[in-house]
Amino acid sequence: MPKVAVYSTSGEQVGEMELSDEVFGVEINEAVIYEVALSQRANARVGTASTKTRAEVSGGGRKPWRQKGTGRARVGSIRSPLWKGGGVVFGPKPRNYGYRLPRKVRRLALKSALSSKVAEDNFIVLESLKFEEPKTKKMLEILKTFEADKKTVVVTEKGNENAYKSARNIPGILHRSAENLSVLDIVTHNKLLVTKDAVVRLQEVLSNG
Repeated sequence: MPKVAVYSTSGEQVGEMELSDEVFGVEINEAVIYEVALSQRANARVGTASTKTRAEVSGGGRKPWRQKGTGRARVGSIRSPLWKGGGVVFGPKPRNYGYRLPRKVRRLALKSALSSKVAEDNFIVLESLKFEEPKTKKMLEILKTFEADKKTVVVTEKGNENAYKSARNIPGILHRSAENLSVLDIVTHNKLLVTKDAVVRLQEVLSNG
Protein backbone atom coordinates (compact mmCIF):
# COMPACT_ATOMS: atom_id res chain seq x y z
CA MET A 1 0.00 0.00 0.00
CA PRO A 2 1.71 3.25 -1.15
CA LYS A 3 2.24 6.02 1.40
CA VAL A 4 2.48 9.71 0.66
CA ALA A 5 3.34 12.71 2.80
CA VAL A 6 0.56 15.17 3.65
CA TYR A 7 1.51 18.84 3.60
CA SER A 8 0.09 22.13 4.81
CA THR A 9 -0.28 24.94 2.30
CA SER A 10 2.96 26.43 3.66
CA GLY A 11 4.91 23.33 2.58
CA GLU A 12 5.38 21.71 6.01
CA GLN A 13 4.74 17.97 6.34
CA VAL A 14 1.88 17.43 8.79
CA GLY A 15 1.45 13.67 8.44
CA GLU A 16 1.25 10.70 6.12
CA MET A 17 -1.57 9.05 4.22
CA GLU A 18 -1.92 5.48 3.04
CA LEU A 19 -3.28 5.21 -0.47
CA SER A 20 -5.44 2.39 -1.73
CA ASP A 21 -3.53 -0.20 -3.79
CA GLU A 22 -6.68 -0.72 -5.82
CA VAL A 23 -6.62 2.91 -7.03
CA PHE A 24 -3.09 4.28 -6.65
CA GLY A 25 -0.99 1.11 -6.82
CA VAL A 26 -2.21 -0.69 -9.93
CA GLU A 27 0.06 -1.93 -12.71
CA ILE A 28 0.36 0.96 -15.19
CA ASN A 29 -1.32 0.11 -18.49
CA GLU A 30 -0.06 2.67 -21.00
CA ALA A 31 -2.10 1.25 -23.88
CA VAL A 32 -5.36 1.77 -22.00
CA ILE A 33 -4.33 5.27 -20.94
CA TYR A 34 -3.64 6.11 -24.59
CA GLU A 35 -6.97 4.71 -25.81
CA VAL A 36 -9.01 6.60 -23.21
CA ALA A 37 -7.11 9.89 -23.74
CA LEU A 38 -7.66 9.50 -27.49
CA SER A 39 -11.40 8.94 -27.01
CA GLN A 40 -11.66 12.00 -24.76
CA ARG A 41 -9.96 14.13 -27.40
CA ALA A 42 -12.33 12.75 -30.03
CA ASN A 43 -15.37 13.44 -27.85
CA ALA A 44 -14.23 17.05 -27.45
CA ARG A 45 -14.13 17.65 -31.21
CA VAL A 46 -16.92 19.93 -32.41
CA GLY A 47 -17.23 18.46 -35.90
CA THR A 48 -19.02 21.46 -37.49
CA ALA A 49 -16.79 21.82 -40.58
CA SER A 50 -18.98 21.84 -43.68
CA THR A 51 -18.58 22.34 -47.43
CA LYS A 52 -21.15 22.50 -50.23
CA THR A 53 -21.40 19.85 -52.92
CA ARG A 54 -22.30 20.71 -56.53
CA ALA A 55 -25.94 20.07 -55.60
CA GLU A 56 -25.83 22.80 -52.93
CA VAL A 57 -23.95 25.72 -54.53
CA SER A 58 -25.92 28.40 -56.33
CA GLY A 59 -26.19 28.74 -60.14
CA GLY A 60 -25.90 26.19 -62.89
CA GLY A 61 -29.51 26.06 -63.99
CA ARG A 62 -28.55 25.80 -67.62
CA LYS A 63 -25.67 24.58 -69.77
CA PRO A 64 -23.19 27.51 -70.20
CA TRP A 65 -22.71 26.89 -73.95
CA ARG A 66 -23.57 24.32 -76.54
CA GLN A 67 -21.82 20.98 -76.50
CA LYS A 68 -20.00 21.23 -79.85
CA GLY A 69 -18.65 23.82 -82.23
CA THR A 70 -17.26 26.45 -79.82
CA GLY A 71 -13.75 25.05 -79.47
CA ARG A 72 -14.14 25.10 -75.71
CA ALA A 73 -14.26 22.21 -73.29
CA ARG A 74 -17.55 20.40 -72.75
CA VAL A 75 -19.33 21.80 -69.67
CA GLY A 76 -22.72 20.90 -68.30
CA SER A 77 -22.93 23.23 -65.30
CA ILE A 78 -21.04 26.09 -63.69
CA ARG A 79 -21.45 24.20 -60.42
CA SER A 80 -18.78 21.72 -61.53
CA PRO A 81 -16.00 21.18 -58.96
CA LEU A 82 -13.56 22.24 -61.72
CA TRP A 83 -14.93 25.77 -61.72
CA LYS A 84 -14.29 28.58 -59.25
CA GLY A 85 -17.35 28.77 -57.02
CA GLY A 86 -18.32 25.21 -57.88
CA GLY A 87 -19.06 22.38 -55.47
CA VAL A 88 -16.44 20.60 -53.37
CA VAL A 89 -15.76 16.91 -53.95
CA PHE A 90 -15.62 14.74 -50.80
CA GLY A 91 -15.40 17.82 -48.53
CA PRO A 92 -16.13 17.67 -44.79
CA LYS A 93 -19.69 17.54 -43.51
CA PRO A 94 -20.91 17.99 -39.91
CA ARG A 95 -20.37 14.77 -37.99
CA ASN A 96 -19.90 13.44 -34.47
CA TYR A 97 -16.37 12.18 -33.87
CA GLY A 98 -17.12 10.85 -30.39
CA TYR A 99 -17.18 7.23 -29.30
CA ARG A 100 -17.54 5.54 -25.95
CA LEU A 101 -15.27 2.96 -24.36
CA PRO A 102 -16.45 0.42 -21.75
CA ARG A 103 -16.72 1.70 -18.19
CA LYS A 104 -14.15 -0.78 -16.87
CA VAL A 105 -11.63 0.38 -19.47
CA ARG A 106 -12.15 4.03 -18.53
CA ARG A 107 -11.73 3.26 -14.84
CA LEU A 108 -8.60 1.20 -15.39
CA ALA A 109 -7.09 4.05 -17.41
CA LEU A 110 -7.84 6.57 -14.64
CA LYS A 111 -6.32 4.27 -12.00
CA SER A 112 -3.25 3.70 -14.18
CA ALA A 113 -2.79 7.42 -14.75
CA LEU A 114 -3.11 8.18 -11.02
CA SER A 115 -0.72 5.33 -10.14
CA SER A 116 1.86 6.68 -12.60
CA LYS A 117 1.80 10.10 -10.92
CA VAL A 118 2.27 8.48 -7.49
CA ALA A 119 5.17 6.36 -8.83
CA GLU A 120 6.82 9.48 -10.32
CA ASP A 121 6.44 11.48 -7.04
CA ASN A 122 4.26 13.97 -8.90
CA PHE A 123 1.28 13.39 -6.58
CA ILE A 124 1.21 16.03 -3.82
CA VAL A 125 -1.38 15.75 -1.04
CA LEU A 126 -2.51 18.81 0.94
CA GLU A 127 -4.23 18.70 4.31
CA SER A 128 -6.77 21.17 2.91
CA LEU A 129 -7.08 24.02 0.44
CA LYS A 130 -9.49 26.60 1.82
CA PHE A 131 -9.89 30.21 0.74
CA GLU A 132 -12.16 32.70 2.51
CA GLU A 133 -12.42 34.46 -0.87
CA PRO A 134 -10.87 33.91 -4.32
CA LYS A 135 -7.17 34.85 -4.22
CA THR A 136 -5.12 34.10 -7.33
CA LYS A 137 -1.96 35.48 -5.67
CA LYS A 138 -2.31 33.15 -2.70
CA MET A 139 -2.94 30.14 -4.96
CA LEU A 140 0.18 31.00 -6.97
CA GLU A 141 2.24 31.20 -3.77
CA ILE A 142 1.03 27.72 -2.74
CA LEU A 143 1.84 26.29 -6.16
CA LYS A 144 5.33 27.81 -6.13
CA THR A 145 5.95 26.33 -2.68
CA PHE A 146 5.58 22.87 -4.21
CA GLU A 147 7.24 23.81 -7.53
CA ALA A 148 3.90 23.16 -9.18
CA ASP A 149 3.22 26.54 -10.74
CA LYS A 150 3.38 25.12 -14.30
CA LYS A 151 1.30 22.32 -15.86
CA THR A 152 -0.49 21.23 -12.69
CA VAL A 153 -3.99 19.97 -11.94
CA VAL A 154 -5.41 21.17 -8.61
CA VAL A 155 -7.91 18.57 -7.38
CA THR A 156 -10.28 19.43 -4.55
CA GLU A 157 -13.52 18.17 -3.09
CA LYS A 158 -16.70 19.08 -4.96
CA GLY A 159 -18.04 22.61 -4.40
CA ASN A 160 -14.73 24.34 -3.56
CA GLU A 161 -15.65 27.38 -5.65
CA ASN A 162 -13.03 29.69 -4.17
CA ALA A 163 -10.21 27.30 -5.07
CA TYR A 164 -11.56 27.10 -8.63
CA LYS A 165 -11.76 30.89 -8.96
CA SER A 166 -8.27 31.27 -7.48
CA ALA A 167 -6.73 28.88 -10.01
CA ARG A 168 -8.64 29.61 -13.22
CA ASN A 169 -6.58 32.64 -14.30
CA ILE A 170 -3.15 31.01 -13.83
CA PRO A 171 -1.70 29.81 -17.16
CA GLY A 172 -1.09 26.05 -17.25
CA ILE A 173 -3.09 25.41 -14.06
CA LEU A 174 -6.32 23.43 -14.17
CA HIS A 175 -8.83 22.94 -11.36
CA ARG A 176 -10.95 19.82 -11.12
CA SER A 177 -13.17 18.27 -8.49
CA ALA A 178 -12.41 14.64 -7.63
CA GLU A 179 -15.52 13.49 -9.50
CA ASN A 180 -14.60 15.35 -12.70
CA LEU A 181 -10.92 14.42 -12.99
CA SER A 182 -10.16 12.76 -16.33
CA VAL A 183 -7.32 10.74 -17.82
CA LEU A 184 -6.64 13.52 -20.32
CA ASP A 185 -6.29 16.04 -17.47
CA ILE A 186 -3.68 13.84 -15.81
CA VAL A 187 -1.55 12.95 -18.85
CA THR A 188 -1.42 16.52 -20.18
CA HIS A 189 -0.13 17.95 -16.88
CA ASN A 190 3.07 17.27 -14.96
CA LYS A 191 1.78 17.26 -11.38
CA LEU A 192 -1.35 16.68 -9.33
CA LEU A 193 -1.94 18.83 -6.24
CA VAL A 194 -4.72 17.01 -4.39
CA THR A 195 -6.50 17.72 -1.11
CA LYS A 196 -6.84 14.92 1.42
CA ASP A 197 -10.64 14.96 1.05
CA ALA A 198 -10.30 14.64 -2.73
CA VAL A 199 -8.04 11.59 -2.31
CA VAL A 200 -10.66 9.96 -0.08
CA ARG A 201 -13.36 10.74 -2.64
CA LEU A 202 -11.27 9.32 -5.53
CA GLN A 203 -10.78 6.12 -3.56
CA GLU A 204 -14.51 5.88 -2.85
CA VAL A 205 -15.46 6.35 -6.49
CA LEU A 206 -12.80 4.16 -8.08
CA SER A 207 -12.77 1.30 -5.58
CA ASN A 208 -16.20 0.17 -6.74
CA GLY A 209 -15.12 -1.10 -10.13
